[in-house]
Amino acid sequence: MSPDYRWIVEPPPPPSHLARFPQIPPLVVHILYNRGITSPEEVRAFLLGREQPSPSPFRLRDMHRAVTRLRRAIRRGEPIAVYGDFDVDGVTATAILLETIRALGGKVIPYIPNRVEEGYGLNKVALRHLARKGVKVVLTADCGIRSLEEAAYARRLGLDLIITDHHSIGPELPEAVAVVNPKREDCPYPFKELAGVGVAFKLAEALLLSNRHVPLSDTPLTPEDFHDLVALGTVADMVPLLGENRALVLKGLKRLNEGSRPGVRALIRAAGLSPGKVNSTAISFILGPRLNAPGRLDSAMHSLKLLLSRDEREAAELARQLNDWNRRRQRLMNGALELARRKVYEEFDRDFIIVVGDESFAPGVVGLVASKLVEEFYRPVIVMELGPERSRGSARSIPEFNITAALDECAELLLRYGGHAAAAGLTLATSRLPEFRRRIAEIARRSLDGLELRPALVIDAEVSLAELNWGVYSLLARLEPFGYANPEPLFLSRRVRVLDRRLVGGDAEHLKLTLSDGSRAWDAIAFRMADKFSLLGDYVDVVFALKADEWGGEKKLQLHVKDIRASG
Repeated sequence: MSPDYRWIVEPPPPPSHLARFPQIPPLVVHILYNRGITSPEEVRAFLLGREQPSPSPFRLRDMHRAVTRLRRAIRRGEPIAVYGDFDVDGVTATAILLETIRALGGKVIPYIPNRVEEGYGLNKVALRHLARKGVKVVLTADCGIRSLEEAAYARRLGLDLIITDHHSIGPELPEAVAVVNPKREDCPYPFKELAGVGVAFKLAEALLLSNRHVPLSDTPLTPEDFHDLVALGTVADMVPLLGENRALVLKGLKRLNEGSRPGVRALIRAAGLSPGKVNSTAISFILGPRLNAPGRLDSAMHSLKLLLSRDEREAAELARQLNDWNRRRQRLMNGALELARRKVYEEFDRDFIIVVGDESFAPGVVGLVASKLVEEFYRPVIVMELGPERSRGSARSIPEFNITAALDECAELLLRYGGHAAAAGLTLATSRLPEFRRRIAEIARRSLDGLELRPALVIDAEVSLAELNWGVYSLLARLEPFGYANPEPLFLSRRVRVLDRRLVGGDAEHLKLTLSDGSRAWDAIAFRMADKFSLLGDYVDVVFALKADEWGGEKKLQLHVKDIRASG
């Protein structure tokens, strides 16, 4: 059944603001205004894809310290380990740091923990293993900012720890040679929303800049060589696609479509994508899940090896394996989702938060299951893989509830946790699970009681269909790449006549419509909205995105319906 959305229509900008842009259609000015793009300089830069010049990486707090220690290790031949996270953001960040240090002549190895056996972030067993192998410097990628105990342990082992991360910072910083995270309160870097791969990229940029001035090696490597990896990690991690992130992703999409990296080229081919057609949506729903799949079920080293591969045959085989991992991940997720949904209906009634667990849940799919349950029930959700002594879980939330702040209030019950406002991971002793359930339920009740908990469709503008044409579409396309904080524009048209309706698709789950505002007929498709068929009258109010559809060599504009109601 399709969600019961609240419609939130953004108010138009004041006429005085529209008057500042006489050469740009008011609808486009309105959309940019909704995203906080308001000055003439910002609007021009956004539409031309020319963001402000990227700030110097040395404006990041502790960047000088990180570069100094890494250069010393490279000069002395000290072994370095890049300790990455197992998601796309972490794996791409790890790949960038490995390639950079190797190009500068450093002795470096990767370490990505096993999600099932080790869980997220730094752990003492891994640090001890690295110390015994002779590693002197441990450089994190997309993790470590909340690993206070593990950081202190690394120091006792004689390891120099350098942390690069972008996750929310706790009350204290870990004890380390350098902690590079733009979210530090004392960090002057102007853009705070870099992904983990973005922070790693800035470190690589700083190392390469330093090498230009005082060379360690004669390498042809440049920061531009990493733009494809930055785009993959940034889009997959759902950080805001505005500011520096948008500039980096625009450059990265160009490089992805040029196919300069054999491993990525093989993945694009194996996923059935057309060269030159990779956009942010393809990363989010096609490439990202394939790169994530090995880390969810086995080892993210498979994905890292693909990204670093320079051999066409090896890359093709690794890409095929990632496809297989992804199919297996889908089967496991569907089974776990069915069981979790049953538990929700049996155990939860009017609860403000859902905490569901089972011994059979695979650690690699609990986050995916949590996301699906949030979509269905519009509540914060924590899905736990229950163990005899320890249980690990993933949390996903709604805009009204900061899940990491809620976990802060339960910190003494948890062995480890960390994340963002909308997503987090946690580990706790299984014996403390009942107490944790009670505490988090009380926090959710205190925060959410009295709110209307329904998902919202934020609509950019109310328009008549007669306003829309290929010229408008071409301008909307210049707002890409779409993603978090820069969503695909949505429009509302009221009292549109339904000329035709029918159910389509293998299970007749989609609604195909022909709509008209009196001036012309529009083709429209409403995916997974078969339940709306009998509820619609002759006239409807419709929320949609404007798309270009190509069929049989003919290209036409089409409405992709996000929600639809009988008028009145």
